[in-house]
Amino acid sequence: MPSALPTVSRRRVLVGAAALALLSGSAVTACGSTPPVKDVDALIGALDRAHEDARLAGNAAAAAAPKIAAALAVVADQRAAHATALTEEITRISGETPTTSTTASSSAPPTTSGPPPAPPTAAEVVAALKQSADGAALLAAQQSGYRAGLLGSIAAACTASFTVALPDAGVTA
Repeated sequence: MPSALPTVSRRRVLVGAAALALLSGSAVTACGSTPPVKDVDALIGALDRAHEDARLAGNAAAAAAPKIAAALAVVADQRAAHATALTEEITRISGETPTTSTTASSSAPPTTSGPPPAPPTAAEVVAALKQSADGAALLAAQQSGYRAGLLGSIAAACTASFTVALPDAGVTA
């Protein structure tokens, strides 16, 4: 007696497997699309550091000798680019453009009277870059995918800035 089971072609099996894979992938994507709040908070902390480092390096460049001023200006530009990349990633994962404490405080005029503070030194920029590199490296180890790569790249760029572009600044302070 012959079996009453229908025959299934390879094509039908492959189409069914492909459809199942698509459905599985969209379920995983939907479940993983909202990052934990701590990830966004960590990136906002890195964004604050990038803004602060860019401001610090820019101010130091304005007061430095021409040779070191050029290197400090590059550092300021790089850290501003890091801030832009972090802002884009935070916006992508949270759906909202971040507001940082650095941007909020930099828009308010200073309320102190007396002589203006001394401009930051290259050594202060190096110290800030070391902290930023360490922080970004720690965050990179806690992340995965693009965020890990972005933070690892930021850590490497900060390290290169203070070891290659500003190697004497940390010693002469």
